[in-house]
Amino acid sequence: MINSIIYFSIKNKLIVGLLTLALIGAGIYSLFTVNLGTVPDITNNQVQVITVSQNLATEDIERFVTFPVELAMANLPGVTEIRSISRFGLSVVTIVFEDDMGTYLPRQLVQEKLNVVIQQIPENFGSPSMGPITTGLGEIYQYTLQPKPGYETAYSPTELRTIQDWIVRRQLALVEGVVGINAFGGKIKQYEIAINPENLNANNVSISEIFEALRRNNNNTGGAYIEKNNMANFIRVEGLVRSLDDIGNIAIKDVNGIPVLIRDVVEKIHFGHQVRYGAFTQDGREAVGGMILMLRGANSNAVIQNVQKRIAEVQKSLPEGLEIRPFLDRSALIERTTSTVRENLTEGALVVIFALVIILGSIRGGIVTASTILLSFLFAAILMKLFNVSANLISLGAIDFGIIVDGAVIIVERTIYEIQKKFKAGKFDIDQDVMDELAYQAGSSMMNTAIFGQLIILIVFVPILFLTGIEGKMFHPMAYTFGFTMLGAIILCLTYVPAMSALFLKPLKNKKNWSGKLERSLEKVGEKIINGFQLVYLPLLKSALRHQAIVMIAAIVLLAAAIFTFTRLGGEFIPQLEEGDIAMQALIRPGSSLSEAIDVSIKIENILLENFPEIKIALARIGVAEIPTDPMPMDIADMFIILEKDKGKWISAKSKDELIEKIKEKLDNELTGVNLVFSQPIQLRFNELLTGVREDVAVKLYGDDLDVLAQKANEMAKIIETIPGVGDVNPERTAGLPQMTVRYNREKIAQYGLNIDKLNEYVRSAFAGGVAGVIFEGEKRFDMVIRFDKTHQKSIDDLRNLYIDLPNGNQVPIKELADINFVLGPMQISRDNVFRRTYVGVNIRGRDMESVVKDIQQKLGAELNLPPGYYLIYGGEFENLQKAKNRLAIVVPITIFLIFVLLYFALKSFSQSIMLFTAIPLAAIGGVFALWLRDIPFSVSAGVGFVVLFGVAVLDDLVLISRFNSLKEEGIIDIEERILIAVKERIRPILLTDATDILGFLPMALSVSAGAEVQHPLATVVIGGLISGTLLTLIVLPVIYAFVENRSNNKKNLISLKRPNTNVLFILIVCGGLLSILLGTASTVNAQTQPIDSLQTITLEQAKELAVQNFPKIQAARLEIENQEVQKKTAWDLGSTSIFTGAEKIGYTPETTYMNVGIKQSNINIFGIVPKLELQKERVALAEKALNLSVIEVEREVSRAWAMAYTAKNNYQVYKRLDSIFMDIERAARIRLEVKATSKLEYLATSNQGNQVQIQKEQAYRDYLSALHRLNLWFVTDTVFTVPDIPANQLESPLNLISDSIDAHPVLNVSKQKVSVAEAAIKERRSQFLPKLSLQYGKQEISGLPGLHQFQVGIEVPLFFAPELGRSQAAKIEHTIANQNLQQSQLELAAAYQNIREQYIKWLNSWQYYRDTALPMAREQQTGAVTAYQEGAIDYVTFLQNMREAIRIEVDSWNAFGNYLDSRYQLEYFLKTSN
Repeated sequence: MINSIIYFSIKNKLIVGLLTLALIGAGIYSLFTVNLGTVPDITNNQVQVITVSQNLATEDIERFVTFPVELAMANLPGVTEIRSISRFGLSVVTIVFEDDMGTYLPRQLVQEKLNVVIQQIPENFGSPSMGPITTGLGEIYQYTLQPKPGYETAYSPTELRTIQDWIVRRQLALVEGVVGINAFGGKIKQYEIAINPENLNANNVSISEIFEALRRNNNNTGGAYIEKNNMANFIRVEGLVRSLDDIGNIAIKDVNGIPVLIRDVVEKIHFGHQVRYGAFTQDGREAVGGMILMLRGANSNAVIQNVQKRIAEVQKSLPEGLEIRPFLDRSALIERTTSTVRENLTEGALVVIFALVIILGSIRGGIVTASTILLSFLFAAILMKLFNVSANLISLGAIDFGIIVDGAVIIVERTIYEIQKKFKAGKFDIDQDVMDELAYQAGSSMMNTAIFGQLIILIVFVPILFLTGIEGKMFHPMAYTFGFTMLGAIILCLTYVPAMSALFLKPLKNKKNWSGKLERSLEKVGEKIINGFQLVYLPLLKSALRHQAIVMIAAIVLLAAAIFTFTRLGGEFIPQLEEGDIAMQALIRPGSSLSEAIDVSIKIENILLENFPEIKIALARIGVAEIPTDPMPMDIADMFIILEKDKGKWISAKSKDELIEKIKEKLDNELTGVNLVFSQPIQLRFNELLTGVREDVAVKLYGDDLDVLAQKANEMAKIIETIPGVGDVNPERTAGLPQMTVRYNREKIAQYGLNIDKLNEYVRSAFAGGVAGVIFEGEKRFDMVIRFDKTHQKSIDDLRNLYIDLPNGNQVPIKELADINFVLGPMQISRDNVFRRTYVGVNIRGRDMESVVKDIQQKLGAELNLPPGYYLIYGGEFENLQKAKNRLAIVVPITIFLIFVLLYFALKSFSQSIMLFTAIPLAAIGGVFALWLRDIPFSVSAGVGFVVLFGVAVLDDLVLISRFNSLKEEGIIDIEERILIAVKERIRPILLTDATDILGFLPMALSVSAGAEVQHPLATVVIGGLISGTLLTLIVLPVIYAFVENRSNNKKNLISLKRPNTNVLFILIVCGGLLSILLGTASTVNAQTQPIDSLQTITLEQAKELAVQNFPKIQAARLEIENQEVQKKTAWDLGSTSIFTGAEKIGYTPETTYMNVGIKQSNINIFGIVPKLELQKERVALAEKALNLSVIEVEREVSRAWAMAYTAKNNYQVYKRLDSIFMDIERAARIRLEVKATSKLEYLATSNQGNQVQIQKEQAYRDYLSALHRLNLWFVTDTVFTVPDIPANQLESPLNLISDSIDAHPVLNVSKQKVSVAEAAIKERRSQFLPKLSLQYGKQEISGLPGLHQFQVGIEVPLFFAPELGRSQAAKIEHTIANQNLQQSQLELAAAYQNIREQYIKWLNSWQYYRDTALPMAREQQTGAVTAYQEGAIDYVTFLQNMREAIRIEVDSWNAFGNYLDSRYQLEYFLKTSN
């Protein structure tokens, strides 16, 4: 089918050309209309439930609002996580759903539950509602509404906020794709009736009366209509308040016929503002701003363009002197990131084209190949548009045009090669028909290799689609985009490339013109490059073929080094996108007022603008915005520092990290009590939405008591601050909120006839302000509120002196009804899955995340003491990293398996598929070392790079192996000649594909523009892997191929080649075992050691002898022999004996025959005696063999128990000796501390190490007692024995591993004897078919005549055979079973023998290493460390480090010796033969 498509394309070039033009047109259209963004939206599928109740304290919000909402949402289908924040006046519950539930179904489910929850929340406690349908990338446009120069004082904050709410927001809300406009800053206008409580008291007017008067005098109505002159005149009554004067003229009540008006009793009626819980400052002054939220799933670039157009229209409708100025415009970041992608792709394409032209030696061939780059990309754009895949930094970042053109390179290079073959054969006249034929030959011969190579590259991206969670959302677009591009390349290789090769690669007839000369010169350059490479490569290859073992060892050593290096790389989740701006959190003193936060923010902005010219704009969002999706307190300011994007203009610093350090240093010097945390705008929002915290790592502490949580969080922060690489440490502020708490006296309330509802209403109205109605100004609407005037809202006394109306008309101050005091309350209560928690947020700078978190875990585990029921969880990006690594651990094996399956289909050879697999580890070597050289930690991006690399790496091997196979089919028998011919022919396409792949990723790896840091790990892994994979593949693959081919051709060569490789593998296994032992660590447990009593010692031989003598199993086996011996007597079965008497009388005659006495012997089994004797003889032999087996089994187990006790005793003696040393060291350290010669820290560290050794000694002592108990179980005596203190070398007598056969092993002897018993049983059962004898004798008396004798002899023959036949058949079946059991025993014994033999060799080598090298050095290290420390030559840190290492090695050596003895005694068991 493939050949048919190629043939059709070559013969129908016009159709191919027209389809290509159609592809170009559709691709360009798709390219300009595709969804464009910065990075994929990784926000999880969440719904926020927001409840604003401005008068409720934190604990009340949690109890009455948050908990009911959480409880209702917990049972919704598809919920994966519920987290919440409760703070004064605000509850935000975030419900995370499974991604496949879509956007609107979760909101529908939440709304249904909210309808129920609203009924459970008390009245006036707020009404929960859902947040906007947006994501972490939804904040696309943020702006400031600010006066132009000269109008700074023309507009107040209240007027600016009114313009924002009623002019700007209304017009922006109509933009397609905009889901909401969140306003912040300024003051929300209200009609305020300011009350002086003293005036009210003097006029005997209560707040409730004013409320009632306002409600009654602020409404409209109608009166139907009146017909007049055939017209209906409708009646409209206007009673709404329209101005401040209208409010003042409202009557409250009449006193003696005189109306009391509101203006007569209140302090002031004026334009006020809503109580603020947030603010906004910019460049040193208060401002008003807005944030445009994009609908989830909308095209961000298109929405931003629509917003910008609408902003331009809104500008025209603003009052004079005002303008809208954006400070965060996502389109700028999109432009910078897409510019990065555009530059990388363009540079990569140009570099690839240049490499193609140079190495191919043909401009036209380079153009044909390079044109597939553009066409493949346009094909991908069409499918991206069709399947709604966003074009962003990640989705386009993995496209390597070098990889894309690999298939085209192979075909075009083969076409040029066929043309050159024609020239070399003297055929210079190549017309179009010949050219078509050459193109068809090249395409058909190479397309199998090319298409399988491309399918392999395509298939490696399929497992990426199985990634879930954040990394799935991040890399799915990349997999789709690359897959679309590669699919286009495959289609083009089948159609476009063969057709264009046939059309444009025909040799020039006139080679003397400039184009011919240029082409010829390029051919020479290409040939020189290839020849130069071959000049170096071919001698190296020949040498490698002669030294195959060295090559293999070198490759494996490099692989081991790469694995070791990989474990030291560290890790992070995903490299952070360089957004170009700084997000800084200013954490002011807990409980600070809004005015103080504003003052601090303005001061910070002025400092930044005055000292850092790189900063263009500095602004701060304080507290919560109108839509509180980001629930911040008033003592935290989110500051956005907008930087100059051209770093060449920077003066204060060269990099953003350096600038952050200088900003932090400057602000720390200028400010007191302000903690600073740095991040980036998008990163900050992503972190908060995904994990509930803003920092990179969240150390979450779960528990019930808020005070304990706050205390432990502060302790954790102090510990974490000491760890290198920790940038910002921010414990969650959960305590310290100043509260004036009113605690009612219910007894007094009852005496006065009041109720708590009425009292609460008074407090709420007086200070928060009670809404008495709404006043309209055209379409604008503003609340009309009543509250105390400013002079009566300054102290706790104003609260205490609040007068309450009594039912009898009198008034009483609230302090008579309640205790009012200052009490510190919780600032914030956070919950995860309905459990309370706090956290310490950590930002990482200068180190990778994984290593820092490991240090944090280790330090907190050692220094932090938590109460019962309290526990830690490490969240944030670290949690995402762990999940991603777990998923990559599944994806990578799947990728490798799919690659193997495709290779097998391509080659139809299992051995060659395995051979090609060597490319994967060889390529991984370069990828790991490349990351190490560039100091890039492992991340999900790097993991995806390895997945891509594995697919690309096997292409070179596939090209070489295919040529090896074709040369073999052509009759080239000599393997080395076959290899050399193949590499000479295929070196050009290999270099072409690898060079284009590497050069295609090179701009991506070296780019320093916006967003490049996200692409660096992936590009670095692929480039490094391809370099090492190419160099090693060209050497290692031919060596492996030669080895495999020689083995299949000649058994003698197989042996000669196999032995060195077997030795290599054996050496590596031993080295690996040694390495694992050296890296092992011993666990410690707190305990106290006890002295062991002196016990009687017993040698190994004595132990075995005593166990054989006393062990019940042996005794039972001996008794079984006696049992079978005595049963031999049962063979002599002579039947049963009968003695009888009787008489006979015939008729009525007097003659009677008397039988005086008779005896009868019946069932005499004379023929069964011999078979039964033989059966019993075999049973005796079976019992004897079973005894022999039991003896060697007991000896084996006794030996193992003795070895365990010996090892445990030596371990205990090691720790006992070390305990004595550390007691002396600790005593000396205590004296040095008392005389002030050392620090307390040094003494504590030394003492702690001594205690640790005591713990280990106690553990070793318990292990020793346990081992002795196990040993003495075998002796069955009252005496308790221990093992003697003998040198280890006395137990190392040489063991002969050469056993002629294990067929004589007692286990098999027992099984064989069971077969013999079964055979004897068959013969015994057969004897039962033989006749049995019977004998009878009697003495008679007939008619009184005595002396007569009677004799009788008989034969008994069984006539019914069924019972005996069944028994005989059962005996035969038992014989068959015994044979099968014998075979099973032989297989199991052989397998067990081989396994334990390898274990013995492994542990023997390990023990020899420790005995000869490590153990002497460790003891010398101990002695030297003690001496040096006592003499003051080393400090306590070095001393403890040396001692820990020496202790570990010595303990490991005895463990290795114990394993060696255990495996030795098990092996001796297998080498036993029957006695």
